[in-house]
Amino acid sequence: MSADASVPTPARLAGLDSWYAEGWKGLRVAVLGLGSTGFSVADTLVELGSEVAVYAPDGPADTVELLDVIGARFERTPLDAVPEALVAQAPDVVVVSPGLPPHNPTVQWATTNCTVWGDIELAWRVRDKVVRGPVAAPWVTITGTNGKTTTTQLTTAMFEAAGLRAVSCGNIGVPVLDVVRDPDGFDVLVVELSSHQLHYMADAGDGAVVPLASACLNIADDHLEWHGSAEAYRAAKAKVYERTVMACVYNTTDEVTRGMVEQADVVDGCRAVGFTPGVPAPGDVGVVEDVLCDRAFTEDRRSSALELATLADLEVAGLASPHMTMNVLAAAALARAATVQPAAIQQAVRGFRADHHRTELVASADGVTWVDDSKATNPHAATASLASFDTVVWIVGGLFKGVDIDGLVARFGPGVRGVVVIGTDRQPVLEAFARHAPSVPVLQVEASDTDQVMPEAVRHAASVARPGDTVLLAPAAASFDQFDSYSDRGRRFAAAVHEHLGGNGDGGPSGERH
Repeated sequence: MSADASVPTPARLAGLDSWYAEGWKGLRVAVLGLGSTGFSVADTLVELGSEVAVYAPDGPADTVELLDVIGARFERTPLDAVPEALVAQAPDVVVVSPGLPPHNPTVQWATTNCTVWGDIELAWRVRDKVVRGPVAAPWVTITGTNGKTTTTQLTTAMFEAAGLRAVSCGNIGVPVLDVVRDPDGFDVLVVELSSHQLHYMADAGDGAVVPLASACLNIADDHLEWHGSAEAYRAAKAKVYERTVMACVYNTTDEVTRGMVEQADVVDGCRAVGFTPGVPAPGDVGVVEDVLCDRAFTEDRRSSALELATLADLEVAGLASPHMTMNVLAAAALARAATVQPAAIQQAVRGFRADHHRTELVASADGVTWVDDSKATNPHAATASLASFDTVVWIVGGLFKGVDIDGLVARFGPGVRGVVVIGTDRQPVLEAFARHAPSVPVLQVEASDTDQVMPEAVRHAASVARPGDTVLLAPAAASFDQFDSYSDRGRRFAAAVHEHLGGNGDGGPSGERH
């Protein structure tokens, strides 16, 4: 049965603030995109009783088949023009997958003619499907240009060490809608949010997320081709703080994040909590000598502090680099906002291991250390990586996504031992080194065959590396020009290193992380 067309769409949507609302039945919904997020949206809405059509230029064969099994219609169609079937459907709601930018013609049509949601808004509306306590599980939301995934995982580990059933979800790879529908439920959701997801999040109403605590870790230009401008990118990131209940966690060394908190419309009583690499001011978290300290969530924060962990704990966990230490502090502040005790935070830190391809030790041989930071997909991430090592042979390049590499080369280029340039978009790197570091050896990887890119890059790097150097894969760019993903790029780098060393190096893909 279709939704009652005599009832205006806004009135039908107004009461959709629960899994158990009657208005889901018969609601006409169009889903744009068929990645893991798009499928989770379609699957959820079919379960709710809505009439669902998914529009995408393609999709995995098994996923398309599953759509038919669950009862959703699939329209295989390009989205660079408005599909006629979409117009004919006259949907009550269009749910846009986060990969589609706002300037996409079909998204623009939907924004003008329909109500548009993202998957996060839908998940917030139905978050009460499984409730373990008196209310639906609270959300802790995390964004930033870099460090989101590690901080999300750390925060989740801290909740788990406190005895809570917690889950990392969202942009980290597990759709929030899949988590919401888990039959066992959760005590807390730690939600990593990309700027794309934040763009499509509601500003007000039933679908507006109300996080228990929130954080923007840092800001640097990224995804400009998607958002259209640096201002639009930052505006999307700032939405993470809106309506926060307990604590807005920000980076004291990043004035942009401070400004976001100052401008945020939050719940009365919400606090601003800074994390800093130095001695924390009252109300912040930071480092005193070799101890990570909390001066925010203690009664006598003007004259005392609580110990959260030590730098020795971070060293054991591979979290001792400056940017990883900041991630730990941000996670600790979020956990403390939810009353997690310091002992649980220290336990979580001691047992934590970061994901692969994040300043990960690949091997050491003949005094040269090989490190994979393929996750450094933009200049800001590469900055943190380059600052963590003394003398570097830098492997850099890929797709720059509209971001300028010049400033990064100006800062670090003159101090590197040599540079190996990969990727199809090499010219900006070559020109930047010619301007800022003309005496540094620059070697280009000419191979276009993906299988040959990293072996050639490793050979070039080995030819200039000296004992005491670190050969660092920190591309400062996306990987999709030559690789399937940043993880594919990192795996190929590690394999090429081990092949080059012939098994003579210490360490490996599961080795320590810096």
